[in-house]
Amino acid sequence: MIRVLVADDEELVRSGLRLILEAAGDIAVVGEARDGAEAVAAAARLRPEVVLMDVRMPGVDGLTAAARLLAAPGAPKLVMLTTFDLDAYVHEALRLGAVGFLLKDTPPRELAAAVRTVAAGQAMLSPSVTRRLIASYADRAPSRAETARRRLAALTGREEDVIRALARGLSNAEIGRELRLTEATVKAHVSRVLAKLGLANRVQAAILVHDADLG
Repeated sequence: MIRVLVADDEELVRSGLRLILEAAGDIAVVGEARDGAEAVAAAARLRPEVVLMDVRMPGVDGLTAAARLLAAPGAPKLVMLTTFDLDAYVHEALRLGAVGFLLKDTPPRELAAAVRTVAAGQAMLSPSVTRRLIASYADRAPSRAETARRRLAALTGREEDVIRALARGLSNAEIGRELRLTEATVKAHVSRVLAKLGLANRVQAAILVHDADLG
């Protein structure tokens, strides 16, 4: 069973998410939180694998809570919840290390699939949604772009090909087909790129590419 914590200030939303996720059969909602402070405390106590965190909550908001959660040892996989598909707060959460985001009106089947995806260690990089959010809210200031380009300059040509494809939301299998590499080789390249650049996950790699204006 995948252990999930739901944090949202609206009881109706929390109840709806619980019903949807637990109907999947392989997901257990182990706790609920009404704000960011409760979410951080509940995560420390319950040790969920995945936390679904609302962006906008009274008191301690989702972004502040995200920073606290992701700074802790053994942090859970964090997915931000939002009503708006272009929310600047979600973009900042991705920078902090969240693995993706979900709209609150995500269809039930897709919601459960998303939880399984992040629990398996994969980032939620949807070319149609997440990439648009990153591109819309990335700070394209010259200084940031230049810094990003200098970091990417450490990569080999093949590693740069891989990270560019990754930033477009392609899976390892899709990158392999495009670059004519085996999936295992792509996986090795991705791991090496993340380590070389000091990045936590694929979402942060995609953001770096967009900051460099290469995506």
